[in-house]
Amino acid sequence: MATKNVIRLRGVSVYQSGEPVLTDVDLDVSAGEFVYFIGRVGSGKTSLMKLLYAELPLYTGTGEAVGFDLTRMRKRDIAALRRQLGVVFQDYRLLTDRNVFLNLHYVMRATGWRNEQQIRMRIEEVLQLTGLMEKHYKMPHELSGGEQQRLVIARALLNKPRLLLADEPTGNLDPAAADGIMELFKRISYDGTAVVMSTHNTTLVEEHPARTILFSNNRIQEL
Repeated sequence: MATKNVIRLRGVSVYQSGEPVLTDVDLDVSAGEFVYFIGRVGSGKTSLMKLLYAELPLYTGTGEAVGFDLTRMRKRDIAALRRQLGVVFQDYRLLTDRNVFLNLHYVMRATGWRNEQQIRMRIEEVLQLTGLMEKHYKMPHELSGGEQQRLVIARALLNKPRLLLADEPTGNLDPAAADGIMELFKRISYDGTAVVMSTHNTTLVEEHPARTILFSNNRIQEL
């Protein structure tokens, strides 16, 4: 795989519960690129993302994500892969018993960071980037929906990923908050991290145009 590519799939089929949801997928995504996955609910957008972060196995075709061969993933490989990419889930999955700073601190300790000064410096960097520096002491329930999503994005950026996968990140947000998240994603991709975002919000795609992949009839098509 060329070093600039963070995703390379060839002839890939994706299965969910034993049934193919996507077939013959060919896809390349380069470093720093912003790409939309669009299509109806159930069209395979989330399933393809799960394949990329190795929650679903790759049985058919060949694929690589951030330099990892998805056809030969072992348990230790999956852990290493997930340190190289960030995932923004549909449900926030925040730790409700600790504040913004400690949510991020917990993840860093869990993913192998040991130097407390380096941990604090990196947390400050992602809080500055996501506009949450003044909210570092707040509990998740004290944040707005847009702020909670920014915290999820901050968490996904902690390990300086080469690829950020965002699954319907604006689905529960009002238009103003959604626009703010889109501007943040643009800044992240401009800084060199590829961003792949699934959405069914065509208005958002029109207002923030970028490369777009349509999921339909078990296949993908570039628009």
